[in-house]
Amino acid sequence: MHLFTSNGVGAFVSTMRRPLTYLFACLALLLAGTAEVMAHAVAEGDKGFIQESSGVMLLPFIYMGAKHMITGYDHLLFLFGVIFFVYRLKDVGVYVTLFAVGHSVTLLFGVLTDISVSSYVIDAIIGFSVVYKALDNLGAFQRWFGYQPNTRLVTFIFGLLHGFGLATKIQEFEISADGLIPNLLAFNVGVEIGQLLALSAILIVMGYWRRTESFWRHAYTANVAMMSAGFLLMGYQITGFFISA
Repeated sequence: MHLFTSNGVGAFVSTMRRPLTYLFACLALLLAGTAEVMAHAVAEGDKGFIQESSGVMLLPFIYMGAKHMITGYDHLLFLFGVIFFVYRLKDVGVYVTLFAVGHSVTLLFGVLTDISVSSYVIDAIIGFSVVYKALDNLGAFQRWFGYQPNTRLVTFIFGLLHGFGLATKIQEFEISADGLIPNLLAFNVGVEIGQLLALSAILIVMGYWRRTESFWRHAYTANVAMMSAGFLLMGYQITGFFISA
């Protein structure tokens, strides 16, 4: 389901005229960005542990993986957009599984093959994925191009890109080869546990919100705010790329 129907232009314009909601959404992200620009940054304590650890340490890596996902606002924004108009748990499971598989493949592949991609570029693409999903929810692609992209395929592709973001960051820590594969698998299990916990909270909130009359009144606002967040994430990373060059 999408918001940008034939009658949607007027409602979209009306939504854009809600300056306070729009402004507060942008300010919240700006404040979050000043604290931690890199969406895939790892806490200093965790970074030190990863660099100094050696041997199989399953539970600590599961914990760090779950912590990364729960605090990974870029992942959560994208998943929020993906399930925004998905009501059946079966369909939610399909999308989350596709995203998780894509994320897992590139996380493991990137680290094990030592393929390095600029974290700024990857995080900018992840910001774009948030923008894309917001536009998709607004029905923009059907209206602009007369074509609806395959949502499941796109979710899987963006899952691949999200995984590369974390893989790139982990490579910078020069993790020990002793116990590397079990630790990476444990970290990935933690990521998926964190994703399920975060998604459960999102689904509970969305479930209550959808039962209220305000859902359809504010659905435009939510997606416009999400799109703005994506653009801000892109801006942070693009700026960081040129500054670091």
